[in-house]
Amino acid sequence: MRKEYDFSKSKKNPYVKKLKKQITIRIDEPTIDYFKELAEDIGVPYQSLINLYLRECASEKRKLDMHWN
Repeated sequence: MRKEYDFSKSKKNPYVKKLKKQITIRIDEPTIDYFKELAEDIGVPYQSLINLYLRECASEKRKLDMHWN
């Protein structure tokens, strides 16, 4: 390992805006089970699948149509 490193020609991370932020969210078990099964069929981690779904909803500006009975 070097004593010093020269970062004068370094570049900013171009992916910094794409980094993920860890949060805590409460999701009921049937919903988690659904995404886990779907993720297993597709071959991706279930948390990535949930993120992709939410990203698609956000990009399309989908709004939830809730009706309380």
